[in-house]
Amino acid sequence: MRMGKIGTVPILLMVVIGVCGFASCNDEISSQQQNKLEAVPNLCAELEKLGTVPILNTGSVDAIIKGLQNSTAGLKSYQCKVEYLFSQPLLESKTLRMGELYYARFNNTSRLRISFDTLTQDDGPQQKYIEHYIFDGQWLTHIDYQIKQVQKRQLAEANEPIDAFELAKRNFPIIGFSKTEDLKKEFDVNLVSDSNEQIHLGLKVKPDSQYKDDYKSAEVWIDKKLMLPAQLTAVSTEGDIYEIKFIQPKVNEPVDEKIFEVAIPPGFGKPEIIPLKK
Repeated sequence: MRMGKIGTVPILLMVVIGVCGFASCNDEISSQQQNKLEAVPNLCAELEKLGTVPILNTGSVDAIIKGLQNSTAGLKSYQCKVEYLFSQPLLESKTLRMGELYYARFNNTSRLRISFDTLTQDDGPQQKYIEHYIFDGQWLTHIDYQIKQVQKRQLAEANEPIDAFELAKRNFPIIGFSKTEDLKKEFDVNLVSDSNEQIHLGLKVKPDSQYKDDYKSAEVWIDKKLMLPAQLTAVSTEGDIYEIKFIQPKVNEPVDEKIFEVAIPPGFGKPEIIPLKK
């Protein structure tokens, strides 16, 4: 992948969670676009049952993307449970991590925390497996309880902090965050199905895309009630599959700032500090 891995979690995880994050786009949905969105027929689902998945007109897709942008633009906080499944079909291997995600904005700065609690390898038993990833706009801190190590990686200058999900945007165009034209430049985006509860979009990497060496395709399922992503699946060029589900989401509810302050337990090694490369 483009940036490899941060600890044991691929950068794709940060990217995927970015779809739920702050959006800089202030575009409003026009009445014409809204009518297109509401008029997307459930015929897609029926055709899918018959084995025929249609590629609908891009106007409908544009309206859906703008609907996501409209929802994320007003997002002040987000909390949910996370299921992260990493599969390697060639090796017949699967690893499932479960945990929680917290995102909030405080005084024009944002905080992100991803905490994993358990790990299940293939058909084995669920194990206690604690890891924390915390981003404060400048530093990404990784606390690994298995090896009792801490890594602090600087990702921005002290006087130029970045939003927690701007980090994700640097590595992968994000539905609901990236502009429609940016997505279309790199992907063929199509509507796979539309049910009462979810919209299913498919993204196929274009032959000349800057991501052609990293990814083959991606899919996103959008919660129609919240108009926010509920699940995302991506396939790498090696055939590895990343599946992430956002469960029991809480939108714009109060988040205690202290939840982003995780103390380093006794007995851990001295933190590894990786400064920002100039």
